[in-house]
This record gives sequence, structure tokens and C-alpha cells, in this order.
Amino acid sequence: MIIAVDGPAASGKGTLARRLAQHYGLAHLDSGRLYRAAALQVLLAGGDPANPKDAEAGAQRVRPGQLADKRLNEERVAEAASLVSAIPAVRATLLAFQREFTIRPPGGAKGAVLDGRDIGTVVCPGADAKLFVTASLEARAMRRFKELQASGAPAIYQRVLQDMKLRDARDQERKTAPLVRAEDAFELDTTALDADAAFDAAVRFVDRKLAQR
Repeated sequence: MIIAVDGPAASGKGTLARRLAQHYGLAHLDSGRLYRAAALQVLLAGGDPANPKDAEAGAQRVRPGQLADKRLNEERVAEAASLVSAIPAVRATLLAFQREFTIRPPGGAKGAVLDGRDIGTVVCPGADAKLFVTASLEARAMRRFKELQASGAPAIYQRVLQDMKLRDARDQERKTAPLVRAEDAFELDTTALDADAAFDAAVRFVDRKLAQR
């Protein structure tokens, strides 16, 4: 059983994916952390995240144990990840990692929930259920702004908003695996929903899809 959860930054897809995995007893993979791990490897090596050779080398050094590194939550790593993820060789390297996760989910799980930007379109086009989680740009920027404030990081809302606009543009306009909703994905707008309401709507959709199997 594979559930694909896609969407832009701060749409709520990560929280939703984790709850779905717990609800259905599935393994969870946040593919965004893979790209952050690759970006961190580039930064630690003193490389340029926008340089294809540096980025590919960073992706090749990613290992499962690195996904729990707290440094992946840093904003500088998030920005670098957005650059790294636009490079075809990086996506090809990490695609193999993600597909292996679905074939052999850790912990003996009966399936997996993957969240990211291209899960339903590229990584798992045959997923049993696909969700595309979105929200208004302003709502997503405010969520990220509050996250940064809560972590003690300096943050200015207008700068967070502008950074998110740029990140959205990179994700949507890249030539390789751009951020788009799969034709058979359920679009879930979380602008006016809290986490519980979004989860309830997602479970109703997934249950309907499972009943059709």
C-alpha cells in the first residue's frame, strides 16, 4: 500500500503524511529531507548547491541515518535544497533511494507514505492514493514565519513571503520533475483547515480509494 502526498512548502503535507502513516501502520519518508541531506553535504564540503557536480556528489553521500540530523531544519539548508533539487542528476540519484523505500519499507511495514514534490507524478505514479496538499501563499508564509519564530531564529514575514515565492517558482518551473498535481490526486486546500480537519478529509479520501481496490 503506497500513499503519495505532494505539495508546496509549508502546505501541511509533512504533518499530514506522518499522521497517515501512523493511522494506517505504514512507514513514512519525507523526501524533502533527502534533498536537504544532499544540500547539507554540499554545504559541509564547501561546495555550491547550484553547481551540478557539487550537488550530485552531495546526493551520492546521502545515507538513511543522516535524515535525523537537526541541521536539516536550518533555513540555509532549506534554501540550498531548493537549488539542489532542480538538478536532474540529483533527482535521479535520490529517486532510487525513494523507490527502494517503497519496495522494502523499514520495520516490516505493509507499505509506505511518501511526501514531497513529485511523489505522485514521478516517484510512485502507481500509488494507491495520491493527495496534493496546498494552501495560499500568504498562509504558508505565515506558517513558516511562526515556525522560525518558535525555533528562536530571526525572521521577517515579508522576507519569508518573498523567499517562498522564489522557492515555489523554482519548484514549478524546473524542467525535471516539476511540482504539479497528478491528474488522479485529491487536492486538499488547508488554508482554512487545522491539522485535524485536514487529516479527517485525507482519511475519508484514502478509505474511499482503498474500498475501490
